[in-house]
Amino acid sequence: MKTVLERFLEYVKFDTQSNDSTGTHPSTPGQTVFARLLADEMRKLGVENVRVSEYAYVFGELPPTPGMEKVPALGFIAHMDTSDAASGKDVRAQVVEYEGGVLPLGDSGRSLDPAQFPLLEKVVGHTLVTTGGTTLLGADDKAGIAEILTAAEQIIAGGSPHGKICLGFTPDEEIGEGTLHFDVEDFGADYAYTLDGGAVHEIEYQNFNAVQATFEIKGRSVHPGTAKGILLNAQKIAFELDSMLPPGEVPERTEKFQGFYHLLRTEGTVGSAKAVYLLRDHDTDAFEKRKETVERITERLNAKYGPGTVTLTIKEQYRNMEEVLRRHPFLVDIAGQAVRDVGLEPKTVPIRGGTDGARLSFKGLPCPNLGTGGFNFHGECEYASVQEMEAAVRVVLNIVAAFCREKFPRTPGRRSAS
Repeated sequence: MKTVLERFLEYVKFDTQSNDSTGTHPSTPGQTVFARLLADEMRKLGVENVRVSEYAYVFGELPPTPGMEKVPALGFIAHMDTSDAASGKDVRAQVVEYEGGVLPLGDSGRSLDPAQFPLLEKVVGHTLVTTGGTTLLGADDKAGIAEILTAAEQIIAGGSPHGKICLGFTPDEEIGEGTLHFDVEDFGADYAYTLDGGAVHEIEYQNFNAVQATFEIKGRSVHPGTAKGILLNAQKIAFELDSMLPPGEVPERTEKFQGFYHLLRTEGTVGSAKAVYLLRDHDTDAFEKRKETVERITERLNAKYGPGTVTLTIKEQYRNMEEVLRRHPFLVDIAGQAVRDVGLEPKTVPIRGGTDGARLSFKGLPCPNLGTGGFNFHGECEYASVQEMEAAVRVVLNIVAAFCREKFPRTPGRRSAS
């Protein structure tokens, strides 16, 4: 059997960065290549009914063992794509026995320093997988994939009782489209967990409400020598727009349940400009006020510079899954006990982001998030703890066993075993 580390080191070699500008699904061909590799591996392991959809979703099943047909069908989900915040091409992972202190990342000049990344203090004595300092690692979320398939291999080999288990790997989660073509009925689970978090002892069932707000600004360009009273600089209107937002409500100045406005990217000339913002908040009322704020700013700028100068488009991305999961508290309770059973103390923390599970919860598949043992996602200083990854595998196995021991409510209208 392969270890979780062996799988992970194989997976990070694949460039699966998503790209929100292509308009295709999946957004990059590398995800399709990786999906087919995972499907082949699943078939070799003995996973049944393995299929890859035209959109590169990979689904497979472990049928229930005899006597376990009435156990609610349980899903485990992770995403194949990686963030475009740093390069995901030619990842050169380092495996290091970490004894503390500053850890150089290859010859890149970058390093992991506990003064900057205090969570390193908690993994002294662990085997770490790091980057070479020039790419991200891809623990988000290839660690989750490696853990799910390692657990599946152990379940198949061990022959222990289990209900129907559904495995799912999704494309394009990082660009907010991980569930766009996710067929919940075809997936077949009553309940599920994503493995897309950080520390293994952390359980997440609360996430941001999220929209993307895009401002398109029309300027008026003329020769600067004859511009007086005529020229209207779209870029400067974009600067003015940004100054009208609360200066302290940005990611770098907020934490925990605090929301923010995040300027994601800008582009422009004198004649036209675009500014794309992410609006985030856990609290529904506060979230609505954020949308009202950008709408009022648009109105004020159009009143100042003329109708149609600024156009605002708001695109919903995801909602706080607590709205759904508060009706299914046993999912968090089971995960908590599964963490305790590997010798850790569970902690529920809010996600300052979103997961596929957040969207799936609103599509009828309640789906909290579990930790993978990866840290510092979306950058060159990303790393993973092998010991935490191994613990994540055991957490999955513990959850599978717990579903066999207890009686849980079924999701209305769904069937556990095919």
